[in-house]
Amino acid sequence: MIIGIAAALLLVLAPLLLGLRGVLRRHRLAHRERIPPWDWQLTATSALLYAFAFNLTFFLQELFLVLPKALLPGVTVTLFHNKHTWQGDHPLTQLFQGTGALATFTCGTLCALWLRRRPPARRSLRLFLIWMVYNGLLQSLPQVVVGALNPANDVGMAMDYLGLPQWLKDAAALAAVLAIAVVALRLVPWLLGLADSAAQLASSRTRSGFMFSVATIPGLIGIALIVPFRVPRELIEVLMVPCVVTFIGMVWLQCAAWRVRGVVPDPAPTPVAPLYPLALLAGQLLVFQLLLRPGIPL
Repeated sequence: MIIGIAAALLLVLAPLLLGLRGVLRRHRLAHRERIPPWDWQLTATSALLYAFAFNLTFFLQELFLVLPKALLPGVTVTLFHNKHTWQGDHPLTQLFQGTGALATFTCGTLCALWLRRRPPARRSLRLFLIWMVYNGLLQSLPQVVVGALNPANDVGMAMDYLGLPQWLKDAAALAAVLAIAVVALRLVPWLLGLADSAAQLASSRTRSGFMFSVATIPGLIGIALIVPFRVPRELIEVLMVPCVVTFIGMVWLQCAAWRVRGVVPDPAPTPVAPLYPLALLAGQLLVFQLLLRPGIPL
């Protein structure tokens, strides 16, 4: 119950209250503000890159769930586009159920270090790295929360193998819930920094509007783009993961954007065209449905 209350407070109530405060502030200042035009190319590119990053991160999770098991004697594994299976028995298979979340967390962390130390000059590559950080961390951290509550979850199985007491599982879950909010808040300046003019960041209303165009709408579109990569499977499995990962982060991104000041727009914005991301996503879909869907035994 404590974990559920913490999740409700930090991932739902707190950002919504923050967003409400921003709405009231924008209402008072609305008559003074000029709204910049919407960059539809940036929105389309962001949606495509969000879906690509989600699928790539999910694939990395499944890949690193099967690779350690493939090294175990007497165990054979099969990698699919939306899951993995194994045959045989070995004590370490339970521990290696946690390697997928560890891999995605590591990937997201490395991309965050890249963004912080040497951010790419091209906006499209920076946007891709932002979504890799988002998906790497927000696909792995919720698994810690679920694992503390459900021993049959991948991370829950690894926790049980390690013999973690329930109080330590609960502490890890609470830390993960807090980390989800922190990660989303830390990404807000990076996303606002993709603006190509000071007018897009001039006020709380324009910052919220830019975040809506670069993150919130692309995230919602991205859910629809992700579905073809996950079928055929039960509807709840197809929709639950992308919906949860998108909601728990986007609500913070959107609700916190209005209050983040001092972000400098891109001094030399490069064109952001959706053609290349569309080609990447189409190629990724072919790999998922033609190569991975039948299963690759390892």
